[in-house]
Amino acid sequence: MSEHPFTLFAIDSLLSEEERAIRDTVRRFCADRIRPHLADWFETARLPARELARELGGLGLLGMHLEGYGCAGTSATAYGLACMELEAADSGLRSLVSVQGSLAMFAIHHFGSEQQKQEWLPRMASGEAIGCFGLTEPDFGSNPAGMRTRAKRDGSDWVLDGSKMWITNGSIADVAVVWVRTDEGIRGFVVPTDTPGFSAPEIHRKLSLRASVTSELVLAGVRLPESAMLPGAKGLSGPLACLNEARFGIVFGALGAARDCLESALAYTADREVFDKPLAGYQITQTKLADMALELGKGALLALHLGRLKDAGQLRAEQVSLGKLNNVREALAIARECRTLLGANGITLEYPVIRHANNLESVLTYEGTSEVHQLVIGNALTGQAAFRG
Repeated sequence: MSEHPFTLFAIDSLLSEEERAIRDTVRRFCADRIRPHLADWFETARLPARELARELGGLGLLGMHLEGYGCAGTSATAYGLACMELEAADSGLRSLVSVQGSLAMFAIHHFGSEQQKQEWLPRMASGEAIGCFGLTEPDFGSNPAGMRTRAKRDGSDWVLDGSKMWITNGSIADVAVVWVRTDEGIRGFVVPTDTPGFSAPEIHRKLSLRASVTSELVLAGVRLPESAMLPGAKGLSGPLACLNEARFGIVFGALGAARDCLESALAYTADREVFDKPLAGYQITQTKLADMALELGKGALLALHLGRLKDAGQLRAEQVSLGKLNNVREALAIARECRTLLGANGITLEYPVIRHANNLESVLTYEGTSEVHQLVIGNALTGQAAFRG
């Protein structure tokens, strides 16, 4: 009798009844609504994002860990478990939810004026409005302090010029939270995407996150009133706080992709016969499966521990880096190892493994590269910042 890797670690015993119910609801939604279409969406690089956003909003998954304004107000751990189920389907789906809730909505919820919150958050929570988050630029990813996009005062208005790159949801967004350089330092603006001078051409020819909308944001003389500025965010601490929210979801989400790969490998090796017996019956196969189950379970325990810390208001940024670095790195290693067990079948979209592996290459890079998170952890251990060393 076979056993699920999470059962070996008794993961369910660590979850509340409500957390299990939320997880199971998202899992059923993905099984019924998402999984039947994923191979086609990935192959054609098309995603019915607006339609899905409304369905995800109907489930209460958009900004689910935020309070008020139509948001569900769940625990951070419950949000993490939802991310795990979404990414077990596809990293692009989890990215849609993460960018909406943990970046765009969080920025407005945490740093916005009451007018901005009332105008945007209820519509974003329901999926009626889609948001994106513009921080990364073509020449400034790991070093956002060097950004060139600027906002200059012109009377009582602000005029924004510049570009942002690799922006999830950009081409379909109704509102963009854009971070720019001003004479007062780094500031954030809430930019309706129908503002003259704003455009968001989609980025094509991707081999990763194909079931996801990725765009460039171009701001050419975008004129905004003073009321468009986020009043509560001054300096890089604002966007970095948002990134930590998104990174937290990735700590859980990457494990979903890894779990789906391992489940596929377990099923495949049980059925596939090699030299007249199941592939799963060979020692070399079992050592691979055992090692992957161990890393998956360890990652889940780390994620849950970080979730409990976050719910208690005790989670630190460097601890989020521990989770993002470990869990994405191990998830990618699991996806690659599972691919070897599936042989040639592992490179087709008949199985999810190569799709997850390709997606995780992007997840390894965005919301802080592995190297950046290593330096965050190194700084915490030594007290010496080595980002420029």
